[in-house]
Amino acid sequence: MTGRKAPSPAAVHPSAISYFRHAHERQSPFAVVRFPGQESPEAAARQLVSRSILASAIYELWGSGTDYPTLHESVKDHSRPLWKIHGDASFRFEMDSFQGTHSMDEQREIIESFAYTAFRGPVRMKNPDNQFVVFEEYVLDAKIPHKLYLGRLVAESGRKAINKYTLKKRSYIATTSMDAELSLVTANLALAAPGSLAYDPFMGTGSFPLACAHFGACVFGSDLDGRSIRGKQKRNVEGNFTQYGTSSSYLGGFVADLTNTPLRSFTKSRFLDVIICDPPYGVREGLKVLGSTKVALKEVVLLQDGTPAHLSSTYVPPKRPYSFTRMLDDILRFGSEKLVDNGRLCMWMPVAGVTVEDDGEPEEFAVPQHPALEVKSECTQHFNKWSRRLVTYRRRKDEEVDQELLIAYQVKMLAVNEGGLEGLTGTASSMNEFRRKVRMKIYTSGNLTRADEQNSTSKASWIRRCHESRRTCYTLFHLDLGAVIV
Repeated sequence: MTGRKAPSPAAVHPSAISYFRHAHERQSPFAVVRFPGQESPEAAARQLVSRSILASAIYELWGSGTDYPTLHESVKDHSRPLWKIHGDASFRFEMDSFQGTHSMDEQREIIESFAYTAFRGPVRMKNPDNQFVVFEEYVLDAKIPHKLYLGRLVAESGRKAINKYTLKKRSYIATTSMDAELSLVTANLALAAPGSLAYDPFMGTGSFPLACAHFGACVFGSDLDGRSIRGKQKRNVEGNFTQYGTSSSYLGGFVADLTNTPLRSFTKSRFLDVIICDPPYGVREGLKVLGSTKVALKEVVLLQDGTPAHLSSTYVPPKRPYSFTRMLDDILRFGSEKLVDNGRLCMWMPVAGVTVEDDGEPEEFAVPQHPALEVKSECTQHFNKWSRRLVTYRRRKDEEVDQELLIAYQVKMLAVNEGGLEGLTGTASSMNEFRRKVRMKIYTSGNLTRADEQNSTSKASWIRRCHESRRTCYTLFHLDLGAVIV
């Protein structure tokens, strides 16, 4: 994912973590970060990486170089005081080569070249006190690395949660269930945490509420189609929470859409800490809201026993076409009305690559704006013929909102609302061309398929994309004496 840099998940922690990025290149899987002014840089590093999903781990950097002579010189210059501190602890060494490889004999020779550290503790391959890793970074197809690091493991990240919540092991999913990794990343950007209340207005099978509950938030949601929430027998949204042991965090789900949600009339106060959603934009699910353009369906329908049909547990409410841009405006307006100060709205939306010529420039949807919401980050996930954005907003405090802009926005929305059904149906098919372009090209979490290989212009470009697909697993961080590698 690329785009404007997303904020650190450290913002959800009780104590703010001050750090800055010391060194990082776009094509590199490593980043070096320093923690200035921290009483315990190692504790700050542990706290920072504890919620991270895209990082792998965090290491104390003992040295770096462009080849092994400069790496050894750096280790001797910067980490010598640490040799005595860790000298009696058990330890192990290993190697991690990005886009490169070594035989076992070569790895042994490299590891033994660090014998000058003179550790006295026992070598322990399982659960050692200290784990040291020699990191190598190669340019693709290069024979020798161009960057080297030696790091001591400080802490692993929360990335293992991806395997826990993978759709392959989940009891209840559907075709539109969000990938586990992206759900966790989205919940992290939304600052879901213990004591927060999170709501998903398009919950489907509950991927986002599950991710928010993983981080300790209380969650609930709604969906236009209640069948996706109810499921069948024990295979339903509630069953997913039972599977992961987070039932106590799940408040329930109900049938509604943002134009008819009871949350608007329930209270005029702002009470939500998190709104998180992946609204339907017509690729697998059509753009519709509750209601009907037919007069007969607007009246109450009675069953044979006199019970109103809409009170039946099997009732499927009628739906009418809905404009995509109108839906985005409704989401932002709802967020401005219900999010507390500094609350977060995280929303996925498509960046439609629809052009007359396949090789032309894509026509992108503009990121929707609202005077009461500040855009905190904008990340783009690229596919073959199209892409989508993850946009994160912060609810501004009332004193931060430009009142003139807010009034102008309200006047604009009032004019749209006065358009009635014409405003709803006039653009219902505005994304039909986009749907046709991508209906057969839906991928999750950037995973590569054989179809990608066939669409690649050459074998080299296919190999390059394969290597790019695993870049999210690495990063580097700095402590007071050196850096840390993730």
